[in-house]
Amino acid sequence: MTTDRREMKRRSGGQQLLDFFFFPLRAVTLFHDDRWGLSCLASERFDYVAREVRGQCLDVGCGRHNRFLMDYRGGNGQGIDIFAYEGLAPENIVPDLTQLPFADATFDSVTFIANLNHCPEPDRDAELRDSWRVLKPGGNIIITMGHPVAEILVHKLVWAYDKIFRTNYDMDNERGMHEDEDYYLLDGEILDRLARAKFVKVRKKYFVTQWGLNHLFVGWKPEDEGAVVGRANAETR
Repeated sequence: MTTDRREMKRRSGGQQLLDFFFFPLRAVTLFHDDRWGLSCLASERFDYVAREVRGQCLDVGCGRHNRFLMDYRGGNGQGIDIFAYEGLAPENIVPDLTQLPFADATFDSVTFIANLNHCPEPDRDAELRDSWRVLKPGGNIIITMGHPVAEILVHKLVWAYDKIFRTNYDMDNERGMHEDEDYYLLDGEILDRLARAKFVKVRKKYFVTQWGLNHLFVGWKPEDEGAVVGRANAETR
């Protein structure tokens, strides 16, 4: 039986208070590793997402070491990526994220953690449609995205940090940016694409400890898929 370790990683109220007050320091120094009694931005983001995930999770664009599922979900699900990052096994690598290698209604949650913008623009609707397909009725999708200014500044900062200190924090630089990728997506685009993929009851939730400069969207696949199809057909008449 797989153990769900979310509670081991969840931050206490005191930790969240420290993280809130020291957010500017964390934003320019702590990219992927917790340090000095503070949470790095990546760990904090995983914590917010883990609160929304239920059951078996598909983490799309899982990145190095499949960290979200292994550390925050106890391996309860499947992490996938198109790039062979360090720590990923062959089963984590898929050739096409618009045609997922899973049966219909396999997962309870699908996550896009700070990466839907890195899906080439022409493929974004197809990725979300196939995420809908592999979700069970009543399952949810979670997408995180930062404020446009914050996203650009952080990407530039991490890139410069890697160049100066010869580190390897920037996964985008390691993989290489596609010409149809973006550093961020506006909320309107995310909401429009979720609607086209038939997700409903979409809610936006801010990361308070990051001063509202990062947030997530949670959308749902209805229990009754027939109702969604029927409503869509009625709207086209």
